[in-house]
Amino acid sequence: MSMMKNMTDYPLIGGVAKKAIRYTANKEADKITEHFKHYFTPQIALHETLKEQSFKIRHNVYCEELGYERIRYTGMETDIFDVHSKACVIKHNSSGTYAGTVRAILADNEQNLLPIEKYCANSIEERKTHPSNFDRNTIAEVSRLAVPSNFRRRSTEKHYGAGMGVINEETYSTEEIRCFPFITTSLYFSVMALLIQEGIKHVYIMVEPKLAKSMSFVGLHFKQIGELTNYHGRRAPYYISTDEALASLPDGFRGLYDYIDTSIQNSKETQQTHQFLESENAA
Repeated sequence: MSMMKNMTDYPLIGGVAKKAIRYTANKEADKITEHFKHYFTPQIALHETLKEQSFKIRHNVYCEELGYERIRYTGMETDIFDVHSKACVIKHNSSGTYAGTVRAILADNEQNLLPIEKYCANSIEERKTHPSNFDRNTIAEVSRLAVPSNFRRRSTEKHYGAGMGVINEETYSTEEIRCFPFITTSLYFSVMALLIQEGIKHVYIMVEPKLAKSMSFVGLHFKQIGELTNYHGRRAPYYISTDEALASLPDGFRGLYDYIDTSIQNSKETQQTHQFLESENAA
């Protein structure tokens, strides 16, 4: 693969090399999708127990590991935007634990501002994609993406460093470990699926440029709409329309997205049914 990447700069064979890379990447993505379906289940967090799982992952990453937010005695990281947000989580099927979370902040009225509006409105230089140009029911912001360290770090050591999050290879199979780099991708696909199901058309995110660039590989071409600012590191405001995101998915990742889309919809219907039955029983 690295040899083919070097060949893409040659005028006569560059096009062929790029096609070969895309073919190889698509074939690999197909394999990862099949493994991912077996080991992980994306879910929307509507039930309180799943919301708490999302808050706990956020606390683990943003408070305990990175120190971006203060430690909470509850062990759950929350803020003022959670009251008008919906979160997704990725369940690790064999252990019943959760491999990541991401949040979509909705703005269905003038009072429910997005963080980018509340804190960074003046940093948006691309005026035609400013949130104020769109109907409130069609805009959202993606934030609080978090992946626990034990689903993020790779090592050939079996138990060394387990307390620091190094993968225990007696717990995770080789096929499971191969899926780990795709957890971040699956979280972005999960929140995009959720937002499209909610009728959202315009999506914002404050993110490091290198992460925005890396997501273009899987078809999510975030457009930078403002300058870099110091907020939990060097971040910039980015924009993507859900129509563009869906249309630009590479063939190899379409299967993964479709699986995630169906999984999010199924989990929504299941939890809504449970909530209805719980309310009926309570009455």
